[in-house]
Amino acid sequence: QVQLVESGGGLVQPGGSLRLSCAASGFSVNDYAIGWLRQAPGKEREGISCISSRGGGTTTAGRFTISKNGAKNTVYLQINNLKPEDTAVYYCTARKYACLGYGSIYDSRGRGTQVTVSS
Repeated sequence: QVQLVESGGGLVQPGGSLRLSCAASGFSVNDYAIGWLRQAPGKEREGISCISSRGGGTTTAGRFTISKNGAKNTVYLQINNLKPEDTAVYYCTARKYACLGYGSIYDSRGRGTQVTVSS
């Protein structure tokens, strides 16, 4: 059974950084495309970044960096220079084949981790 568990969210001041983690179980992150999307209250979900099974990453902005550790079966999303508009629930997603929509098109999704950017 495919499971994704996000962690690393929290309250951070503008300009700060966070590293979100997505721990996968039931499958290998080297066999799936793993992505990150976010959803803010009242807004549509937004794909942010995706890393393919082979390790190639795509991202919507330079502030986001996606990476993975196959040995830990974990994918990470580094977010730098956080802004208040980054406040959202961040979800990890998995798709059997290639990345689509920067992670917003998926087969499975985790429960999310809250990121709040505020001074």
